[in-house]
Amino acid sequence: MPTLRIALAQVNPTVGDLSGNAALVRRWSRTAADAGAPIVVFPEMMLTGYPVEDLVFRESFVAASRATLHQLAADLAADDLGDVAVLVGYLDADGPPRTSSRAIEGKGPRNALAVLHGGRVVVSYFKHHLPNYGVFDEDRYFVSGDTLNVVRLGGVDVALTICEDIWQAGGPFAAAREAGVGLVVSVNGSPYELNKDDVRLPLVRRRAAEAGATVAYVNMVGGQDELVFDGDSMIVAADGTLLARGPRFVEHLLVHDLDLPAAETATASSVSDRPGADEIADGMRISRMTISESLPAPAGPPAVGGVEEPVTDEAEVWQALVVGLRDYVNKNGFPSVVLGLSGGIDSAVAATIAVDALGPERVAGVSMPSQHSSQHSRDDAADLARRTGLDYRVEPIQPMVDTFLANLSLSGLAVENLQARVRGVLLMALSNQEGHLVLTTGNKSELAVGYSTLYGDSVGGFNPIKDVWKTLVWKLARWRNDDAARRGQQPPIPESSIGKPPSAELSPGQLDSDTLPEYSVLDPILIGYVDGDLGRDGLVAAGHDPAVVDRVLRMVDLAEYKRRQSAPGTKTSIKAFGRDRRLPITNRWREHSS
Repeated sequence: MPTLRIALAQVNPTVGDLSGNAALVRRWSRTAADAGAPIVVFPEMMLTGYPVEDLVFRESFVAASRATLHQLAADLAADDLGDVAVLVGYLDADGPPRTSSRAIEGKGPRNALAVLHGGRVVVSYFKHHLPNYGVFDEDRYFVSGDTLNVVRLGGVDVALTICEDIWQAGGPFAAAREAGVGLVVSVNGSPYELNKDDVRLPLVRRRAAEAGATVAYVNMVGGQDELVFDGDSMIVAADGTLLARGPRFVEHLLVHDLDLPAAETATASSVSDRPGADEIADGMRISRMTISESLPAPAGPPAVGGVEEPVTDEAEVWQALVVGLRDYVNKNGFPSVVLGLSGGIDSAVAATIAVDALGPERVAGVSMPSQHSSQHSRDDAADLARRTGLDYRVEPIQPMVDTFLANLSLSGLAVENLQARVRGVLLMALSNQEGHLVLTTGNKSELAVGYSTLYGDSVGGFNPIKDVWKTLVWKLARWRNDDAARRGQQPPIPESSIGKPPSAELSPGQLDSDTLPEYSVLDPILIGYVDGDLGRDGLVAAGHDPAVVDRVLRMVDLAEYKRRQSAPGTKTSIKAFGRDRRLPITNRWREHSS
């Protein structure tokens, strides 16, 4: 039984940075070779980054992807890595997009995986199952492949698959069983959402059983706009045994020795430098290519990838939010961020995420008190700044508000919103003057019911907690403080910010509960309606008060126009506003009673 040392490179590409992503492949391939691995596997669409969205429709981008792939193969050989089989995802095309008048049936852009070896592109596999749900629109962009590529490496037959191929029964994994492979490689761009790691392992086990082969699953890490990828690469044996599992949210090379069944004696047509495609299994053609019939035994002690232990829900959400913000800021070239510090829990959590992501020297926090701002809120904002070390400033807004009121006759809600909008203008002015990215700090509960002021507290280029329910914001704050205490550090978030009743402090004695149900009541209704797509009857059947349900659903439906204008923010739930949940603004369908 041959022993194959495999390296899974869960790395952080950037969309559109073809040369930078190719450099990552070269660097991590060198690390894999130094570890004695003759095969290194990179994530889905590694060369282009993922998802590339409508860049697929630019023929110049497709051509650049293909050219970069061939140049990478030559560069790897020049790096003395030609003997390493490098599996790398990229964008390919064998015809114009289906949206083009020149479209050809069955041909077009392809989500592809190439094997690079000996200075050339040995073979390319085209993704078979194309997801078209949630954040995925691949049926809009790509044409499905119908051929399972099997490469022989070190006397082991290895099947190639891409992401969604592993989420669906049949197709490539069923064909892999018929092909008698010893290993199935699955390259992924699988975005994070809470508890997705609990779903992945059973999924990989099902596909390993379906293929009757070991499965090596590699996933990318890093943030891309509203998505964040969490790694969680793993290797699972045909019998379901978890052999190795990598860490989450960090770049990592998972190196592991696999004892795999030797390939059966090949026919003359299948052992050559040209692929054969004479077999059909589960509706797919099987194309075989031989790279090597044998490899030297791995040198030194056995490579054991290890199994990373899971973390708590709060810990994984916090890591996702930190990575999502860090990559949004860094990949888009912002030197720093600025946000308003009210002394409340939302801005405290957002500021702490920013400090964890970027360091305190790149975070500016601005207290903008009005005549309604309590002393304890001002003190809590200053205390947070002292604890985290961020750049802290105080800019009172009351003189600016008074100037408006001296020229406008406003009262009630209009005066409350004016205060929020003055704060938004101030933050945007600092952004223009100093180059900061403005962070907005509204949580998912507030976004859901429209509890925000357009062009006021909603102002910003990114929202770290956009997809975090208010009740989870509190849990995250307590977890972050407890984690700091466990590590012997000062908790960053003042206890009074966590414990006090939430308030916008835009009028005397104002509390969120004056306008909204208590968050302990509100959030379960929102989670059922937004994340679970439950209607009124389903929510009432779940035990929620019908009058409260009607009130909440009315607020959610009427706030769609506000959410369309909200800043992007890291997705952490099964259904985030924006990429996942897409409803018409003009819409007379109502779940609530009139």
